Amino acid sequence: MKLGGPAIHPGEILSDELAEIRVTASDLARAIGVPINRVTQILKGQRGITADTALRLGQWFGSGPEIWMDLQKDYELRTAEAALGDALKTIPHRPERRADPRSDSF
Repeated sequence: MKLGGPAIHPGEILSDELAEIRVTASDLARAIGVPINRVTQILKGQRGITADTALRLGQWFGSGPEIWMDLQKDYELRTAEAALGDALKTIPHRPERRADPRSDSF
């Protein structure tokens, strides 16, 4: 599986969204009821989006939590794929399921 493209931290997307509507990190933190350092660490790419944060962001943006969880998942998969590099290709696919010789169905 090759995902392609760079890994974009969800904090970068969040930063763009906040800049567009001129909302500060502290304004957002206050609005969603989290410590400011949680928001600033996300914006700096030092912290990921947890399910709790995704629920809060989804509610505040009116987008639902899935978009934030999907951004985090995509970032983590791309980062892991880059870290594994060619080692991932050395892992074989599982063998095909063999028919049970004791069974009549094939």
